[in-house]
Amino acid sequence: MSVPTMPGLPVIGSAVDFARRMLDTQVRAMHELGDVVRFVVGPPGARITIYGIYDPEGVHRVLAGASARYRKDNRLYAEMRSAFGDGLLTSQDETWLRQKRFLQPLFTHAQVAEYVPAMAVEARALVERWRGAAAAGERIELHGEASRLTLRVVGRVLLGAALDDAVPVLRTMLPALSEDLRRRGFSPFPTPPGWPTPANLRARRHRTALDGVIDELVTRRRAAGGGPDLLGRLIAARDGEEVLSDDEVRDEVLVFLFAGHDTTATALTAALHLLGAHPAVQDRAREEVRDVLDGRDPTAVDLAELGYLTMVVKEALRLYPPAYATSRRLTGGDDEVSGHRIPAGADVGVYPWATHRHPRHWDDADRFDPERFTPEREAARHRYAWLPFGGGPRTCIGGHFALLELLTVLAAVLGDYRIETPDRPIRVVPRITLHPAEPVEARLAPV
Repeated sequence: MSVPTMPGLPVIGSAVDFARRMLDTQVRAMHELGDVVRFVVGPPGARITIYGIYDPEGVHRVLAGASARYRKDNRLYAEMRSAFGDGLLTSQDETWLRQKRFLQPLFTHAQVAEYVPAMAVEARALVERWRGAAAAGERIELHGEASRLTLRVVGRVLLGAALDDAVPVLRTMLPALSEDLRRRGFSPFPTPPGWPTPANLRARRHRTALDGVIDELVTRRRAAGGGPDLLGRLIAARDGEEVLSDDEVRDEVLVFLFAGHDTTATALTAALHLLGAHPAVQDRAREEVRDVLDGRDPTAVDLAELGYLTMVVKEALRLYPPAYATSRRLTGGDDEVSGHRIPAGADVGVYPWATHRHPRHWDDADRFDPERFTPEREAARHRYAWLPFGGGPRTCIGGHFALLELLTVLAAVLGDYRIETPDRPIRVVPRITLHPAEPVEARLAPV
């Protein structure tokens, strides 16, 4: 079956829709044209064709069923390699397999459970810092607070005792490097990275500053023979007789710093906003937290008992998936996805933002309803109808870490505060990851 093409403007096709209304465009295409839609984007000479895949079965085909043929060979991933190095997020083939062998043992459920106390320390510090605002009835801006917290968590777990030295540079340079990547990745005419343009020189300065911080940490930690945090374990990791080089460690640390705080900050912002806008859900989640924790910091075993709060987190991730899109390039001949022919060499987009609103899998999809994630309803749903962490061999290695962090922080906040937010959706913008388009404010009241 041929793939329907999304109508666009003369000459530039869907370029304006992609630039200004990316998320709404994907949902509209899914509703109006079906499970696979072709987009023509940009003017002649800079035109790309993208095949959007929305049906969970089609998403499974791309990310898992034929994943070896759908590769990270497109321009966006080339730009990501330039910005963040060739770590686990961007590498392929033998390089990726080698990195996965080193890193997988650091992210088992048992290993991630050991990071929960560090998460709890930062969550408790957040709760204490908010006491003045709560007492004065002042508003707090959720995303800024969440970003500060999640960077401190990933810094504490990843960098350990060097946290306070590194965080000021990271808070400035990671968003700057992300914005450099967004501009280049979505520009129809990117300049070669080696050209000394103001934007390229600025990006180089941002990466150099980050490299300097991380290289100093790596050198110090190698001299100490490793350590209990993730950086120390990366340095000490062995695959037979092999170890990771300093360049490999730096690339992995940089990706974990970026992905490990930026995406979780958006998810935490969304969950807090949704709880604040739905008092009955908030009250039920708070009651569960009190029953399970009785005022103490949680362990990973405790977090597994927070079944209703987990449902809240999953529904927040459905409505506001931080990794709202991912892309691949089809290699090795044509393929068939959801009954449609995809030509060899095509760029393919998978859009969790749209799939999480697929009308065959989600009733009244824009409504917040944690009950969608009862065990019975989850078991009855297609595995790829909900994919905030991707799927297949390239599933996000830090997904379980993020879930435990979100539960830890939300439990701490709910134990001490009632959250009040407006009952309206968060306006978001699709940057490299999903971000609020404006401040997300809340009031707190002690409970």
